[in-house]
Amino acid sequence: MRAPSGAVAGLCSASATMFAVGMAFLGYWGLYEAGGWRSADVLIVVLTLVGFAALGSVPWIVTTPVARDGEEKVAAARRALALGVVLIWLSVLMSVLT
Repeated sequence: MRAPSGAVAGLCSASATMFAVGMAFLGYWGLYEAGGWRSADVLIVVLTLVGFAALGSVPWIVTTPVARDGEEKVAAARRALALGVVLIWLSVLMSVLT
């Protein structure tokens, strides 16, 4: 089945937007503050970095050449986008609650 028109551009821009939200979160949260890190801080950073990796892979996944027409990688890119969004927002939620 063919991907909807604009799906590739939409996925790429959505992943870039969420990447920017994650970067703003890290800047506001204070990644570079002086003092010791707690285990919760390390977990938040790890979740955020894995979320960045998932979001950064979306454009690569969705624009990967395919062998046959109709085998777009849109579904895999959507899953990577969803994973990245969930991890970024989970790290934001954890930083607020801890």
